[in-house]
Amino acid sequence: MNRVTPTAPRISAETVHGNSVTKDGRAILITGPSGSGKSDLTLRLFDRGYGLISDDRTILKRDGERIVASAPPTIAGKLEVRGLGIVELEHTDGVPVALVVELTSDIQRLPEDSRERLMLGVGLPFVTIDAMPASAPAKVDLAFERMGLKF
Repeated sequence: MNRVTPTAPRISAETVHGNSVTKDGRAILITGPSGSGKSDLTLRLFDRGYGLISDDRTILKRDGERIVASAPPTIAGKLEVRGLGIVELEHTDGVPVALVVELTSDIQRLPEDSRERLMLGVGLPFVTIDAMPASAPAKVDLAFERMGLKF
């Protein structure tokens, strides 16, 4: 699934609007519109053993056939928690992205298993999740283990 598209431009880095978390040496990139629950889901994933890479913006860099996620220096180790403000946390940088999660309330009941998102010319496994239900962290964790790339 980690295919390189021959006609894709060879951009080596970009900053995306999204959060990223890490577990077991792999990263999940969480994307979605403002207010879709990215930071809230990130906070809830900490209870499942995930750690912070970045909140709000994530730097993606191509490293061979992999995409690695890092925090922009100005926001490294910071997470916005509504009602509390900006909190400082430990964070990790340079983690290979294994899964892209897009937050939306328009969820297909039985989506295709082989969906992927092209990032910097590399195809990454991709799922859509509604961040609001209590089961959202469990769904992300299940998708990560079932579909996430192994490094």
